[in-house]
Amino acid sequence: MIFAVLLPLLIACLIPFLSKIKHKIHTGIVVFFVPFVIFLYFIQFLGSTFSPVRQTYSWIPSLSINFDFYLDGLSLLFVLLISGIGALVVLYSIYYLDKTERLGHFYVYLILFMAGMLGVVLSDNVFVMYTFWELTSISSFLLIGYWHFNERSRYGALKSMLITIFGGLSMFGGFILLSVITDTTSIQAMIDQKDVILESSYLPLILGFILLGAFTKSAQFPFHIWLPDAMEAPTPVSAYLHSATMVKAGLFLVARFSPIFASYEWFFIIVSIAGIVTLCWGSYMAVKQTDLKAILAFSTISQLGMIMAMLGFGTKVAVFAAVFHILNHATFKGSLFMVAGIVDHETGTRDIRKLGGLLTFMPITATLALFGTFSMAGVPLPFLNGFYSKELFFESSLGLNENVGAFANFLIDIIPALAVFGSIFTFVYSMYFFFGVFAGRKKEKSLPKKPHEAPIGMLLSPIILVALVIIIGLFPNLVNGTFLAHAAEAVKGESIEKHVKYWHGWNYPAFIMSLIVVGVGTLLFLTRKKWRKVYSFLPGRMSLNKIYDISVSKLDVYANNVTGFYMNGSLRLYVAIIFSTTAIVTLTIMALTGGLNIQFDDLADVTVVEVSVVVVMIIAALGTIFAKNNIAAILILGVVGYGVSLLFVIYRAPDLALTQLVIETVTVALFLLCFFHLPKLQAIKESGKTKLVNAIISLGFGLMMTLIGISAHSSDWFDSIADYFLKTSYSLGGGHNVVNVILVDMRGLDTLFEITVLGIAALAIYSLVKIKRKKEAE
Repeated sequence: MIFAVLLPLLIACLIPFLSKIKHKIHTGIVVFFVPFVIFLYFIQFLGSTFSPVRQTYSWIPSLSINFDFYLDGLSLLFVLLISGIGALVVLYSIYYLDKTERLGHFYVYLILFMAGMLGVVLSDNVFVMYTFWELTSISSFLLIGYWHFNERSRYGALKSMLITIFGGLSMFGGFILLSVITDTTSIQAMIDQKDVILESSYLPLILGFILLGAFTKSAQFPFHIWLPDAMEAPTPVSAYLHSATMVKAGLFLVARFSPIFASYEWFFIIVSIAGIVTLCWGSYMAVKQTDLKAILAFSTISQLGMIMAMLGFGTKVAVFAAVFHILNHATFKGSLFMVAGIVDHETGTRDIRKLGGLLTFMPITATLALFGTFSMAGVPLPFLNGFYSKELFFESSLGLNENVGAFANFLIDIIPALAVFGSIFTFVYSMYFFFGVFAGRKKEKSLPKKPHEAPIGMLLSPIILVALVIIIGLFPNLVNGTFLAHAAEAVKGESIEKHVKYWHGWNYPAFIMSLIVVGVGTLLFLTRKKWRKVYSFLPGRMSLNKIYDISVSKLDVYANNVTGFYMNGSLRLYVAIIFSTTAIVTLTIMALTGGLNIQFDDLADVTVVEVSVVVVMIIAALGTIFAKNNIAAILILGVVGYGVSLLFVIYRAPDLALTQLVIETVTVALFLLCFFHLPKLQAIKESGKTKLVNAIISLGFGLMMTLIGISAHSSDWFDSIADYFLKTSYSLGGGHNVVNVILVDMRGLDTLFEITVLGIAALAIYSLVKIKRKKEAE
């Protein structure tokens, strides 16, 4: 399974070279085979006898972080969607994007996103999943902002990244708590310990963190505001990210952790409310839009809300309906996004107010849109897959578990009504999309381009998706036993057998709800112009987008003010902040955690010699403060270093003494060389307040270092590593000088990088000297 992630990453490295020959062969033709091959590989797992597969590859075993890949029914469903829809999107993009576009950039971003999504759905390790999760956020940011010269594209890309990464970080916090509680990083192992998690006092916090990640990624109210702005991306991106993959990552997250939280009442309450509210708000707002992709964006929000609500319901029927609609939504919504792209490509506009009567000019596209919109609307026709999952949604809303608290019982009473309300507006925006574009008066003279049918290459992908809509509609149980039942079982944690059929009789409650949706929806669609004024009251001037914009702008202002306070160019202020913060934090933590352990027993006797050396060092340290000459200050400071060497000699540490002498000599020599080129010291007039602050910071930092040294000597929390160095310095490092062996061998990489830093600094100084001499010569 690891090849499914590595193959896209490998091809992503090769795409920049392939794009150099795009005048000979379209880059997308090569990229197409990546998801196609992955799709063909995973097709072999379909079947009623499928059982989960696990593969493990070592990464950071000391932290229990490995590439653990787990393929069950749920991940198989998503892998087939990611690879299958991905192949169709790449095929569509070959005809949609011109060769003059930055194809190399586009396909690198797209295939990185594909790798990220595959990693998310296949990972069993929570921290590996989080890594891939953030890869999807970053790559989607690049895809949405692909046309970076467009201000709206940059705005949409930044908005989506800020909101989804905020959720991702919250999810990460939940993962950390889960790993601490269960002492494992494996999701399946966590599921096995669900009783431990449900009994933990951190359960509300864990649930909140994980649901924040899911809700932001899957555009649940009130975090849905990023999705409409993300429509500034090229249509292939919208068809891939915002119908079949990225926005469903949140659904996958909730589904994957459902076996843990499904029995927790607040999981039902929060997820069901978020889902049903998102369904109603998204469908209601979709009718207000005039841009085709904006209509589809809000329709996607509503559909995601419906699936999220079913996952919250948690019953067998609801879980099966959820995974069924994940599949159905990918087929009809992917085709509709491509239809919107075709209309835009062939007419030059996506404004529905300028469109109409395109059935005559684009009959094939209109036919595809007909099946897609009617399936999305849940029209009760046996050849539309959307109707089956919509009817199951109604059935699940009527069969919720009543053994819950009072508040949850209140939800049980109103959820069926809200389900019908949201579905009515789903029907309205579906009819609005189809009839507003393809029926009515022809307006070809007002269009930027003369409308005509798209080339067959651009039509091929939506044709395949619409064919799946019809095939699944005619033979719904064809996909039931092969992988939908396995996906539902992975979510519910128990076997689910559901025979899908079209007709249940006239008294079937869900069918009656469908008839209500069609009847009321038709009436509202026909009278839409008469009640559109309701949008001036709700939402009216209220807008979550305004809250976001104000928050971001204010954040910039406050950040500039805070940064401007301390980043004022004063080196003294920088050092003062660093030293004082370090001293305050360190001393506080030492005091709170019992780190101030001061003992003066087991110390060597102090003689006149040691006292004399220390007194000289103190006088030299104070002398540097009052020195008025560069060279004098450096030499006096050197006395302190050589005094430390004498103390090492007195206390019989010749290795340390020798090392300190060498370092001190080199340091003094380098200082002398550098300071020779610097201006002479000049007295700076400072107020008494500034001198007092300097004294407090100096004494505080000195006190901190003193207490750390004494506490470290006085504490025996850990076994000393000194014995290890003394025993192994010769056998491992080949030297009797323990200090040198530590520096060169034991921590050789550290020393190597220190030398590298010094080398880079030396090159920089050399460059500055050359520039100065060049200017002096001129």
